[in-house]
Amino acid sequence: MMELPQLESYLQDTDYQYRIKAIAALRDYPPDVALPLLTKHILDEEFLVRTFVARALGHQKTADAFAGLLELIMFDNTPNVRAEAANSLSLFGKIAAPHLVQSFVKDEHWLVRTSILAALVEMDCPEVLLEVCQVATAGADKSVQETAIAALGSLAQSDHQDQALGHLLAFTAAAPPHLRARAAAALKHFDTSSAKRFG
Repeated sequence: MMELPQLESYLQDTDYQYRIKAIAALRDYPPDVALPLLTKHILDEEFLVRTFVARALGHQKTADAFAGLLELIMFDNTPNVRAEAANSLSLFGKIAAPHLVQSFVKDEHWLVRTSILAALVEMDCPEVLLEVCQVATAGADKSVQETAIAALGSLAQSDHQDQALGHLLAFTAAAPPHLRARAAAALKHFDTSSAKRFG
Protein backbone atom coordinates (compact mmCIF):
# COMPACT_ATOMS: atom_id res chain seq x y z
CA MET A 1 0.00 0.00 0.00
CA MET A 2 1.39 3.37 -1.02
CA GLU A 3 1.95 5.69 1.93
CA LEU A 4 -0.21 8.81 1.97
CA PRO A 5 2.63 11.39 1.77
CA GLN A 6 4.07 9.65 -1.31
CA LEU A 7 0.60 9.34 -2.81
CA GLU A 8 -0.10 13.05 -2.36
CA SER A 9 3.30 13.85 -3.87
CA TYR A 10 2.53 11.69 -6.91
CA LEU A 11 -0.84 13.41 -7.36
CA GLN A 12 0.94 16.74 -7.72
CA ASP A 13 3.57 15.43 -10.17
CA THR A 14 3.62 17.04 -13.62
CA ASP A 15 4.12 13.58 -15.15
CA TYR A 16 0.61 12.21 -15.50
CA GLN A 17 1.86 8.61 -15.13
CA TYR A 18 2.64 9.31 -11.47
CA ARG A 19 -0.83 10.79 -11.00
CA ILE A 20 -2.34 7.61 -12.50
CA LYS A 21 -0.30 5.43 -10.12
CA ALA A 22 -1.52 7.45 -7.17
CA ILE A 23 -5.16 7.30 -8.26
CA ALA A 24 -4.91 3.53 -8.70
CA ALA A 25 -3.38 3.29 -5.20
CA LEU A 26 -6.31 5.20 -3.69
CA ARG A 27 -8.40 2.03 -4.03
CA ASP A 28 -6.72 0.81 -0.84
CA TYR A 29 -7.92 3.85 1.12
CA PRO A 30 -11.33 4.47 2.73
CA PRO A 31 -13.69 7.02 1.14
CA ASP A 32 -12.96 9.77 3.69
CA VAL A 33 -9.33 9.79 2.47
CA ALA A 34 -9.76 8.79 -1.17
CA LEU A 35 -12.74 10.89 -2.25
CA PRO A 36 -11.36 14.38 -1.64
CA LEU A 37 -8.20 13.45 -3.55
CA LEU A 38 -10.11 11.82 -6.41
CA THR A 39 -12.56 14.67 -6.87
CA LYS A 40 -9.66 17.14 -7.13
CA HIS A 41 -8.68 15.35 -10.35
CA ILE A 42 -12.09 15.25 -12.05
CA LEU A 43 -10.85 18.21 -14.09
CA ASP A 44 -7.27 16.92 -14.56
CA GLU A 45 -5.80 18.13 -17.87
CA GLU A 46 -4.84 14.55 -18.88
CA PHE A 47 -7.78 12.42 -20.04
CA LEU A 48 -6.10 9.18 -18.94
CA VAL A 49 -5.97 10.51 -15.38
CA ARG A 50 -9.66 11.40 -15.56
CA THR A 51 -10.38 7.90 -16.90
CA PHE A 52 -8.68 6.38 -13.86
CA VAL A 53 -10.60 8.76 -11.61
CA ALA A 54 -13.86 7.55 -13.16
CA ARG A 55 -12.83 3.94 -12.60
CA ALA A 56 -11.80 4.61 -8.98
CA LEU A 57 -15.02 6.47 -8.14
CA GLY A 58 -17.02 3.39 -9.10
CA HIS A 59 -15.45 1.49 -6.20
CA GLN A 60 -16.26 4.12 -3.57
CA LYS A 61 -20.06 3.62 -3.40
CA THR A 62 -20.83 6.96 -1.74
CA ALA A 63 -23.10 9.85 -2.68
CA ASP A 64 -20.06 12.05 -3.39
CA ALA A 65 -18.57 9.43 -5.69
CA PHE A 66 -21.89 9.16 -7.52
CA ALA A 67 -22.04 12.94 -7.92
CA GLY A 68 -18.48 12.98 -9.27
CA LEU A 69 -19.35 10.33 -11.84
CA LEU A 70 -22.41 12.30 -12.95
CA GLU A 71 -20.18 15.32 -13.48
CA LEU A 72 -17.80 13.26 -15.61
CA ILE A 73 -20.48 11.57 -17.73
CA MET A 74 -22.31 14.83 -18.38
CA PHE A 75 -19.51 17.33 -18.86
CA ASP A 76 -16.20 15.65 -19.70
CA ASN A 77 -15.03 16.41 -23.24
CA THR A 78 -13.43 12.98 -23.86
CA PRO A 79 -15.59 9.98 -24.87
CA ASN A 80 -13.27 7.48 -23.14
CA VAL A 81 -13.79 9.25 -19.82
CA ARG A 82 -17.56 9.44 -20.26
CA ALA A 83 -17.65 5.73 -21.19
CA GLU A 84 -15.65 4.80 -18.07
CA ALA A 85 -17.96 6.95 -15.97
CA ALA A 86 -20.94 5.04 -17.40
CA ASN A 87 -19.36 1.73 -16.43
CA SER A 88 -18.70 2.99 -12.91
CA LEU A 89 -22.18 4.46 -12.51
CA SER A 90 -23.68 1.06 -13.35
CA LEU A 91 -21.92 -0.40 -10.28
CA PHE A 92 -24.30 1.64 -8.12
CA GLY A 93 -27.25 -0.43 -9.37
CA LYS A 94 -30.75 0.65 -10.35
CA ILE A 95 -30.36 4.16 -8.94
CA ALA A 96 -27.99 4.85 -11.85
CA ALA A 97 -30.36 3.66 -14.59
CA PRO A 98 -32.22 6.97 -15.22
CA HIS A 99 -28.90 8.83 -15.46
CA LEU A 100 -27.54 6.29 -17.94
CA VAL A 101 -30.66 6.64 -20.09
CA GLN A 102 -30.35 10.43 -20.00
CA SER A 103 -26.70 10.20 -21.03
CA PHE A 104 -27.50 7.75 -23.80
CA VAL A 105 -30.11 10.07 -25.30
CA LYS A 106 -27.90 13.16 -24.97
CA ASP A 107 -24.50 11.70 -25.90
CA GLU A 108 -24.20 10.63 -29.53
CA HIS A 109 -20.69 9.18 -29.36
CA TRP A 110 -20.67 5.48 -30.24
CA LEU A 111 -18.20 4.52 -27.49
CA VAL A 112 -20.30 6.08 -24.75
CA ARG A 113 -23.51 4.59 -26.14
CA THR A 114 -22.13 1.06 -26.51
CA SER A 115 -20.66 1.29 -22.99
CA ILE A 116 -24.06 2.29 -21.59
CA LEU A 117 -25.76 -0.58 -23.44
CA ALA A 118 -23.21 -3.08 -22.11
CA ALA A 119 -23.62 -1.70 -18.59
CA LEU A 120 -27.42 -1.95 -18.74
CA VAL A 121 -27.20 -5.59 -19.82
CA GLU A 122 -25.37 -6.32 -16.55
CA MET A 123 -27.91 -4.40 -14.47
CA ASP A 124 -31.29 -5.78 -13.41
CA CYS A 125 -33.46 -3.25 -15.25
CA PRO A 126 -34.92 -4.93 -18.36
CA GLU A 127 -37.50 -2.20 -18.97
CA VAL A 128 -34.77 0.44 -19.16
CA LEU A 129 -32.62 -1.76 -21.39
CA LEU A 130 -35.52 -2.30 -23.79
CA GLU A 131 -36.17 1.44 -23.95
CA VAL A 132 -32.54 2.22 -24.72
CA CYS A 133 -32.30 -0.59 -27.29
CA GLN A 134 -35.30 0.83 -29.13
CA VAL A 135 -33.64 4.25 -29.30
CA ALA A 136 -30.34 2.67 -30.36
CA THR A 137 -31.73 0.51 -33.15
CA ALA A 138 -33.61 3.50 -34.58
CA GLY A 139 -30.36 5.46 -34.81
CA ALA A 140 -27.88 5.59 -37.66
CA ASP A 141 -24.69 4.35 -35.98
CA LYS A 142 -23.97 0.76 -37.05
CA SER A 143 -21.87 -0.21 -34.04
CA VAL A 144 -24.54 1.09 -31.64
CA GLN A 145 -27.28 -0.71 -33.60
CA GLU A 146 -25.36 -3.99 -33.50
CA THR A 147 -24.68 -3.68 -29.77
CA ALA A 148 -28.36 -2.95 -29.12
CA ILE A 149 -29.52 -5.93 -31.17
CA ALA A 150 -27.17 -8.22 -29.25
CA ALA A 151 -28.42 -6.68 -25.99
CA LEU A 152 -32.02 -7.51 -26.90
CA GLY A 153 -31.02 -11.17 -26.72
CA SER A 154 -30.38 -10.75 -22.99
CA LEU A 155 -34.08 -9.99 -22.48
CA ALA A 156 -35.11 -13.52 -23.53
CA GLN A 157 -35.96 -14.63 -19.98
CA SER A 158 -37.40 -11.31 -18.80
CA ASP A 159 -40.92 -9.89 -18.57
CA HIS A 160 -40.12 -7.95 -21.74
CA GLN A 161 -39.15 -10.93 -23.88
CA ASP A 162 -42.17 -10.58 -26.20
CA GLN A 163 -41.33 -6.97 -27.05
CA ALA A 164 -37.65 -7.82 -27.48
CA LEU A 165 -38.54 -10.77 -29.70
CA GLY A 166 -40.81 -8.65 -31.88
CA HIS A 167 -38.09 -6.05 -32.22
CA LEU A 168 -35.52 -8.67 -33.24
CA LEU A 169 -37.84 -10.36 -35.73
CA ALA A 170 -38.25 -7.00 -37.47
CA PHE A 171 -34.52 -7.11 -38.23
CA THR A 172 -34.69 -10.51 -39.94
CA ALA A 173 -36.36 -9.10 -43.04
CA ALA A 174 -35.43 -5.76 -44.56
CA ALA A 175 -32.39 -4.93 -42.46
CA PRO A 176 -28.85 -4.86 -43.93
CA PRO A 177 -26.99 -8.22 -43.79
CA HIS A 178 -24.80 -7.33 -40.78
CA LEU A 179 -27.90 -6.43 -38.72
CA ARG A 180 -29.76 -9.56 -39.85
CA ALA A 181 -26.79 -11.64 -38.71
CA ARG A 182 -26.77 -9.94 -35.30
CA ALA A 183 -30.53 -10.46 -34.96
CA ALA A 184 -30.21 -14.16 -35.84
CA ALA A 185 -27.53 -14.59 -33.16
CA ALA A 186 -29.67 -12.79 -30.55
CA LEU A 187 -32.72 -14.90 -31.45
CA LYS A 188 -30.87 -18.05 -30.36
CA HIS A 189 -31.65 -17.01 -26.78
CA PHE A 190 -35.42 -17.25 -27.37
CA ASP A 191 -37.28 -20.53 -27.06
CA THR A 192 -40.12 -19.87 -29.50
CA SER A 193 -40.89 -21.28 -32.94
CA SER A 194 -40.69 -17.83 -34.56
CA ALA A 195 -37.22 -17.29 -33.08
CA LYS A 196 -35.98 -20.75 -34.02
CA ARG A 197 -36.79 -20.11 -37.68
CA PHE A 198 -34.05 -17.49 -37.74
CA GLY A 199 -31.85 -18.11 -34.71
